[in-house]
Amino acid sequence: MLNLVARIPDCPLARTVGQIGQWWTLEILHETFDGHTSFAAIQENLGLPTEVLTERLAALVDTGILEPHGDQGGISRTEYLPTVLGCSLRPILLVMAAWGNHRLEPDQRSLILVDVTTGEEAEPVVVDRATGRRVDTTGYAFTAGPAASEALRARYRKR
Repeated sequence: MLNLVARIPDCPLARTVGQIGQWWTLEILHETFDGHTSFAAIQENLGLPTEVLTERLAALVDTGILEPHGDQGGISRTEYLPTVLGCSLRPILLVMAAWGNHRLEPDQRSLILVDVTTGEEAEPVVVDRATGRRVDTTGYAFTAGPAASEALRARYRKR
């Protein structure tokens, strides 16, 4: 259900979209990252019919993004926890939320990321782990990797 066919199959952006699938994947993950991990809590917060949420959670379990825990007999008490793969999507959520707030005045923002120790608003950025430098600059660009297809190599041959 979540695997979409990519125009260039080995493109990591297409692979990510294929893995994430629909917008609701991030919405459900957001709930679990906020500690709302039970079926009942997710359903109440998102206002989804039981059959819709059941289908969506099953898809996230099938792709390895969430893992069910607890009372499997009583669906409303089952907890859905992000796997390591699911947790690796949290930075994407944080940056997307910051992007969504970027053009709003501070008093127009309905949800903000804060430092839990200081309460100060945080501005997430993506940095290179090795250097600590921001990667959203002209100093960083995509290029074909060792496993790139000919289509991907042709697209990035200029670099």
